[in-house]
Amino acid sequence: MGCVIGPCIFWLFYKAFGDIGESGTEYPAPYAIVYRNMAILGVDGFGSLPKNCLTLCYIFFAAAITINLVRDLTPYKVSRFIPLPMAMAIPFYIGSYFAIDMFLGSAILFVWERLNKAKADAFGPAVASGLICGDGIWTLPQSILALAKVQPPICMKFLSRSTNAKVDSFLGLS
Repeated sequence: MGCVIGPCIFWLFYKAFGDIGESGTEYPAPYAIVYRNMAILGVDGFGSLPKNCLTLCYIFFAAAITINLVRDLTPYKVSRFIPLPMAMAIPFYIGSYFAIDMFLGSAILFVWERLNKAKADAFGPAVASGLICGDGIWTLPQSILALAKVQPPICMKFLSRSTNAKVDSFLGLS
């Protein structure tokens, strides 16, 4: 299914925006930069990395192993509060939106388990799968709306009243 939907969505974005995938544009394709840099690393070797990058890699590798060992060797009452290093790395690789989605889903499941544990255990995986798929499937209507150049009817800002007034005056909205 993704082999059909993916190219269709790309085609819609490509037709709507001529500069898709270029850095600094509305749709910069950050994964392309990651994969390009991985290819350069594969061709040029470790010499292509910035100064001290390999040292930081060693430090964070050791930290991840240590955190996993501590998590595995401590009792459940303690280990359940120690995060998984892989889970902490996901936002750096994929982007913060995924971590926010997972946090909201976890918070919903936490409340649901407090209200009705049996139903949460029975339907939690199905609801989580639906939310994850729904988040991915939204790119199709998003691309159609972008192609039609539809602007959202509202803009949400989480600012203090004084900062909001400054932003509105700068934008000429007040």
